[in-house]
Amino acid sequence: MSTLYSMTPKEIVKELDKYIIGQDSAKKSVAVALRNRYRRSLLPEEMREEITPKNILMMGPTGVGKTEIARRLAKLMDAPFVKVEATKFTEVGYVGRDVDSMVRDLVEASIRITKQNRLQEKYSIAEEIADEKIIEAIIPGKKKPAQSSGGVRGPFDFILGGGFQANQNSQNQIPGAKDETQSEKGDVELAREQVRQQLKDGLLEEQFIEIEVNDTPKINNLDLGNEGMSIAIGNIFGDMMPQKKKNKKVRVKDARKILREQEAQNLIDMDQVTIEALENAEQNGIIFIDEIDKIASGSGYRSGADVSREGVQRDILPIVEGSVINTKYGPVKTDHVLFIGAGAFHISKPTDLIPELQGRFPIRVELENLTKEAFVQILTVPENALLKQHKMLLETEGIKVTFTDDAVEEIATMAFLTNEQTENIGARRLHTVMEKLLEEISFNIPEMNEEEIVIDKEYVKEKFIDRIHADDIDRYIL
Repeated sequence: MSTLYSMTPKEIVKELDKYIIGQDSAKKSVAVALRNRYRRSLLPEEMREEITPKNILMMGPTGVGKTEIARRLAKLMDAPFVKVEATKFTEVGYVGRDVDSMVRDLVEASIRITKQNRLQEKYSIAEEIADEKIIEAIIPGKKKPAQSSGGVRGPFDFILGGGFQANQNSQNQIPGAKDETQSEKGDVELAREQVRQQLKDGLLEEQFIEIEVNDTPKINNLDLGNEGMSIAIGNIFGDMMPQKKKNKKVRVKDARKILREQEAQNLIDMDQVTIEALENAEQNGIIFIDEIDKIASGSGYRSGADVSREGVQRDILPIVEGSVINTKYGPVKTDHVLFIGAGAFHISKPTDLIPELQGRFPIRVELENLTKEAFVQILTVPENALLKQHKMLLETEGIKVTFTDDAVEEIATMAFLTNEQTENIGARRLHTVMEKLLEEISFNIPEMNEEEIVIDKEYVKEKFIDRIHADDIDRYIL
């Protein structure tokens, strides 16, 4: 959270601009919502409890960046994030308590993040322990001599703390054996020191060794559905039984990863992780409810399953308002979780939601339709720009693809016109256009002799001549 806390709303928007084109009003709203979390954390305890987050309702057609804004936001602040489809709760067989699953999923996400952060902190110590275990596997220490079968043992000798054994050893001690043992120990230490140096220099990475790893049996989970609890049948008595071990033959580089993970797991306190994760979910969690317009009970939208959409809204309401949900890690309060609702609202309107739910989403932002200029930027500007992705994919097979500026313009035009003529699916249309455009090249790559292919405006037009006819295009030219 420290990285986020030092960021102003403008810096948050700048970070989102690297991946999402346009939609400035939506970015501004989420940036302010995040900054308010930071401001709230600085207040006294009594006042902090009183201030609840202002939930956001995003309205806009599919493919304009609603989900991407929320996802990037959660990634940016390393916060627990869950995306749920509101339509999932309109299925037949739905029970009111099913909506609690979104909070349980949030807690699971929080546990995962917190545990990973704790493991990262322990990796340096765990790596040292792992290296020592690898050295032990390559140069094993001298094993203790097996117990002598000579001498009669009484049935209660083991209770006496091995006094009998000590006597035996002292009687049978061979003069000079101690010196010999010391000498052997010295040789083992010297060999281990050499191996340690070779490990540091990376000379043994491909060598196979046998290591002892924890044997994790496959667990059958018995899910008790509505209560969200699950019983691991194989682990009911797990804590009472000692941890099973098994030997595994692997390369040194793989052994290091396995042992490092295993040792880091042993070093972290899972009870502390759970406490921190629950706190993180309550204070910093983000739940993104998509397709919220599909549960709006407008007079004109009655198709679908038999479950009352209004009933689903009433079940979601207490969670958004703030309630305590039981999870297998403990109770979780949802008062300070940030909820972001999103929907196209092309059939229903936000006013078709029940008034109580409308009141719980006080901030409303409308996302605009993507223009041709926005498509050009989506193709070229973001860190993970679509053209960059396709170029890098083809470069793996030794083919360099170059797009001229007029080709990029033409691709954007084709995507925009296709959206206008058929269904508007936003930026996702670019995937359709790009796949169609590069289909022949991708298919013929193994037999191609060219090392560089230049895609220009004419090439793009030729590929889409049967898709969009000239008379169709004329209708859109002012």
